[in-house]
Amino acid sequence: MPRYYEYRHTVGFEETNLVGNVYYVNYLRWQGRCREMFLYEHAPEVLAELRADLKLFTLKVDCEFFAELAPFDRLAVRMRLAELTQTQMELAFDYLRIADDDLLVARGRQRIACMRGPNGRTEPARVPAGLVRALSPFRGAGVGAG
Repeated sequence: MPRYYEYRHTVGFEETNLVGNVYYVNYLRWQGRCREMFLYEHAPEVLAELRADLKLFTLKVDCEFFAELAPFDRLAVRMRLAELTQTQMELAFDYLRIADDDLLVARGRQRIACMRGPNGRTEPARVPAGLVRALSPFRGAGVGAG
């Protein structure tokens, strides 16, 4: 079993700029989509908690670019757990262009805090047990990491 969760995507024209390469904000959107699909597929009980009072606040996002993507490039966004504390987690993302070489085109991270309570009065909360369970098989090194 791979030590990452993989979300696949085909780049569309609407995700490119005037020059024809992918606009940077889409890499961040793909991180979010990957995270959402992971919850849907591996931690559906957490979705019920999100409908109640759980909130996942993204504290920090980054992305480092190594190569360009263009329309109709096929992409694999591989997410893994980089760090887990009682109330926060850090997710790491590798972006690979799916072709003969599976080229690493970008690498990103998200730091997420768990909070509970009504809007305006939230407090830090433990990472839900269901999410910890779902993420545990995906802890590990990324592409090109030791």
